[in-house]
Amino acid sequence: MDYQGTIYDEEDGSITYKKHAEFLLHEISMDALPPSTTTVFLHHHCFNYMVRNGVCFITLCDASYPRKLAFHYLQDLQKEFDKVDPELVNQITEPYSFVKFDHIICNIRRQYIDTRTQTNLSKLNADNKQELDILTEEMSVVVERRRRSDILVRMMKAHKSTSPIWDSKTLEIIAAKWTPITIIFVVAFVLLWSSLKA
Repeated sequence: MDYQGTIYDEEDGSITYKKHAEFLLHEISMDALPPSTTTVFLHHHCFNYMVRNGVCFITLCDASYPRKLAFHYLQDLQKEFDKVDPELVNQITEPYSFVKFDHIICNIRRQYIDTRTQTNLSKLNADNKQELDILTEEMSVVVERRRRSDILVRMMKAHKSTSPIWDSKTLEIIAAKWTPITIIFVVAFVLLWSSLKA
């Protein structure tokens, strides 16, 4: 994860943002969030991410930072990342473990810090008619969706664990053994009762 704009220290809440980023990465890996270009708003900031070739590129920006420029930044990262040996990429299993890529991230990041440079202004003005297809979400909505999903899963597990006999083979054996006897008993009782009434 790369922090756009101001570098945040721990007093400023970077640990909270890191936890939110890890949560988003988990949701993306579980297919709970779309693997496309998406912006997730969190207070006065936003996470912009895109998934390409099984790799998630994510950045944290101030909410006022132009989204179009944030996604140009992610696309530039992707272009550089595509130059890396795919075998090396497949070996990565933990977030933030690709330290060799850090200097490239820093170089590209420097290009995007100031939104008023001529290069960045031309990126913002270029393709003005062609807007990026970016989905937007609120972090609170994503968290609430996960919470509801977890509750549903727990309810389903609780339901199965409270009544194991109804899904068991034992119930089938009992039903197969006692159903004919019960039917014979009920029919005999009805016939006996009707003969006594007549």
